[in-house]
Amino acid sequence: MLTEMVVRPATQLLWPLFWAMATLVSYLLAKRLYQRSGKAWASPLISAPLALLGLAFLLHASYHDYLRGTHWLVAMLGPVTVAFAVPIHQQRTLIARHWKVLGAGVLVGSGVAIASAWLMATALHLSPELRLSLAPRSVTTPFAMDVSGRIGGIPELTAVFVIITGICGALCGQVLLKLLPIRSAMARGALFGMGAHGMGVAKARELGESEGAIAGLVMVMAGVLNVAAAPLLVLLLQA
Repeated sequence: MLTEMVVRPATQLLWPLFWAMATLVSYLLAKRLYQRSGKAWASPLISAPLALLGLAFLLHASYHDYLRGTHWLVAMLGPVTVAFAVPIHQQRTLIARHWKVLGAGVLVGSGVAIASAWLMATALHLSPELRLSLAPRSVTTPFAMDVSGRIGGIPELTAVFVIITGICGALCGQVLLKLLPIRSAMARGALFGMGAHGMGVAKARELGESEGAIAGLVMVMAGVLNVAAAPLLVLLLQA
């Protein structure tokens, strides 16, 4: 009995620590793989989650087991998003010149993203909770989870949808840049910032500093807009 009392608290402490370390190691290894290969499939947002998912299956671990050790990483998403203010400030002249176009693009892009997600989820006869979780998928994770919780969705599930959207958006964005004659740094950055949020910003920064700054600005603007419009979304989506 005494042994069980000692082992159980130790297990409860080490298990969350294991998942936190596994997440960090998986990300670092995936980042190195991506830097060496340059392949889209090697992106840390793809390879690291797949590695962790495989590990969870092998250990028969639940999502709640994983979340207990990594909730502090989720909490850090907010401060990390604030860091986008640095490149935005550096490109303030470009932004001041085109703020009206950027604002209109964010408004239209957010509306299309929410409407398309809701209509597709409705066509597939998904449950109301799933539909509400899908609606804010096109904004970066900390904003999306906040909006999801406010409108009646499942924040953790929304985070998964955000990652999937970011991966698909970044891949499609690369294809669109090859097919369409988009030369403007503002247009290229806005494409990735609105269509693929965090991962899109990373891809945009590979194109140039201006593209990265615009993508970061569009991502933050879309997030703030969605959070501010959450009460209205509740009325529209739950009507």
